Amino acid sequence: MTLCPECETDLDLDEDELEEGEIVSCPECGTDFEVVTTAPLELNPIDELDEDDEDDDDDDDDENEY
Repeated sequence: MTLCPECETDLDLDEDELEEGEIVSCPECGTDFEVVTTAPLELNPIDELDEDDEDDDDDDDDENEY
């Protein structure tokens, strides 16, 4: 049994079929996690703000080209 690190809900994951780098989501709180290791299973929350920051940087680059 794997518990969500954020809300402790049972994630009901088949640990034998997970691969490193795979993304899993908690059905209760909606948090996305990346599988870091499979033995033992280690999940890291995905920080969506990092992706937004990268998009903002791309927008700034476009403005500087004019």
